[in-house]
Amino acid sequence: QVQLAESGGGLVQAGDSLRLSCAASGLPWRGYALGWFRQAPGKEREFVAGINSRGGSIISYTESEKGRFTISRDNVKDTVYLQMNSLKPEDTAVYYCAAARQLYQKREEYDFWGQGTQVTVSS
Repeated sequence: QVQLAESGGGLVQAGDSLRLSCAASGLPWRGYALGWFRQAPGKEREFVAGINSRGGSIISYTESEKGRFTISRDNVKDTVYLQMNSLKPEDTAVYYCAAARQLYQKREEYDFWGQGTQVTVSS
């Protein structure tokens, strides 16, 4: 049974930072890429960042140009992280961790999903 468990969300003020974690179990860790998605109320679930088994990563264009988000993975702990700095109210969303055999940016390509962690950024 594959399980992905997100943690690290919470209520923060604009300008604060958070580091989200996604711990995997039952997953052939090195055989999968991990992605972070987010879904705000009334919006579609969107790709935020992803990292493949060798550490190569991509950040969504809208976030990469801002330089606020960084993705990394710990191959000892089977955990992927999303470091989020300078958070804004528009970052408020449920953040999901997902796993796929390759690094995709489309949500329908991912095989496994966590339950999500809520990030709320107040003004």
